[in-house]
Amino acid sequence: MPTMSRFEQAFCRSGPWGAFTRRVVLPWALQGLRPRGELLEIGAGSGAMAAELLAACPDVQMTVTDYDEAMVAAARRLLAPAGERATLRRADATALPFADGRFDAVLSVLMLHHVVEWEQALTEAVRVLRPGGRIVVADLLANAPLRLLHQAEGADFRLLTLQQLRSALTLLPLDEVTVRRGVARFTVRFTARKQPSRAG
Repeated sequence: MPTMSRFEQAFCRSGPWGAFTRRVVLPWALQGLRPRGELLEIGAGSGAMAAELLAACPDVQMTVTDYDEAMVAAARRLLAPAGERATLRRADATALPFADGRFDAVLSVLMLHHVVEWEQALTEAVRVLRPGGRIVVADLLANAPLRLLHQAEGADFRLLTLQQLRSALTLLPLDEVTVRRGVARFTVRFTARKQPSRAG
């Protein structure tokens, strides 16, 4: 899994982006869902959304991950006031270092397109989700302007199409799947529930 370009690191740590993610991106991604229990955020960047969730949801404990060491360090500083409610660690989204069914909810916002094997990242997110738990994902859809922007940055990426996403979701043990396009049809968000375990 690639680390962020220097431009992406600076952008994700900027004050305006942090404010935008807290006030606009996170509510759009959650679609009114209020997480409870143990929450995993994959690809948390600077930790801005985790900080907002911890402030708004006092009954949430968060494990916050990113592949990029610089982002983990930035998130650790930002989330220090949360104390033991926030655990920070470096993790590869395609091989998460957590047990099956560990978390009550999993969140990923604007991360999947940084993972060339994003289908495997989705599989891992669902694996660590407890049966009946919720997954919330928001990301960018493939289009020429975004492709050119990421190519100019020199970062590894793989933008997804709506059809690819829908196909990938059918292969996972999920139900109550809601997929919606967002701003200018360049973005997508989905929520789903991990299917309960079948007895016997």
